[in-house]
Amino acid sequence: MFVDRVTIDVLAGNGGDGCRSFRRERYVPRGGPDGGDGGHGGSIIISAEAGIDNLSALAHHKQWKARKGGHGRGSNRRGHAGGDLVIRVPPGTVVKDYREGFVLKDLAQIGDRLIAARGGKGGRGNTHFKSSTNRAPRQFTHGELGESRRLELELKVIADVGLVGLPNAGKSTLLSRVSRARPEIADYPFTTKIPHLGRVQIDRDRSFVMADIPGLIAGAHEGHGLGHEFLRHVERAGILVHLVEPMPTDGSDPVENYQVIRREIVEFNDQLALREEIVAISKAELPGALDVQSRLAKLLDRTVLLISAVTGMGLDHLTTAIGRSLDKCQQ
Repeated sequence: MFVDRVTIDVLAGNGGDGCRSFRRERYVPRGGPDGGDGGHGGSIIISAEAGIDNLSALAHHKQWKARKGGHGRGSNRRGHAGGDLVIRVPPGTVVKDYREGFVLKDLAQIGDRLIAARGGKGGRGNTHFKSSTNRAPRQFTHGELGESRRLELELKVIADVGLVGLPNAGKSTLLSRVSRARPEIADYPFTTKIPHLGRVQIDRDRSFVMADIPGLIAGAHEGHGLGHEFLRHVERAGILVHLVEPMPTDGSDPVENYQVIRREIVEFNDQLALREEIVAISKAELPGALDVQSRLAKLLDRTVLLISAVTGMGLDHLTTAIGRSLDKCQQ
């Protein structure tokens, strides 16, 4: 099960109370105060770690509670500290405050961590309150309460290149041909229902991660089809590869279809629409592909590639063009 958005409640541990105690030892009259401090409560930490690709582990675990600190004891013994609770999530997880809506932290890289709820400090024992005028203090303090909050965790896949286009434009077939990813492939729309990632090797020393997301249709910003639900997974991508099918089964115009997808991207995030874009006509083995390539190149006034994931035509040119664009983005 692929899960990319969850809401959880986190509650850090309370601090333990300080102790009120006096030395009770034989042959030690008026031993004085010896109450120890309470232990600190455990914090809740969210950590981005390798080997995790979605939030499914959190889907059925909605409440996370760290251990509380132990109470202080006599003989100046401190209470035990409550252990921190670590919630492991995939890189690319954005942590938001559910009630206020602001972003607490974007855990974009492996090793990024966030203290989502801080444990309460332990209380002070009566030893801290002794003085020359208060030799037998009865005062002590209670431990602080741990923080609690409701969080929304949203995964935005980490990819260098995002594939966009209408359903059945050949995105999954392309990803399976240039990488080891094995998304479901069929001859009907919306075969892809979740994002898929694949690593594409440019040469011996260079590679990039490509993301295939479910196809868009006209009106996606209004919830048609699968809506914009998965476009956030290409928000981090430096480059968009826009696949255009030359002979849509519904008889629609390929050039108009390209413009439809561009409008939907703008509706979702106008900054995403400014990303570097490589346009490619997929299924080059079909009649009419050359004509569509010529029309789009004239409309956009730039090079439009012609590829076929079935025959392998143009795939080397595509990966080379992606490599050049990535190098340019990193300069």
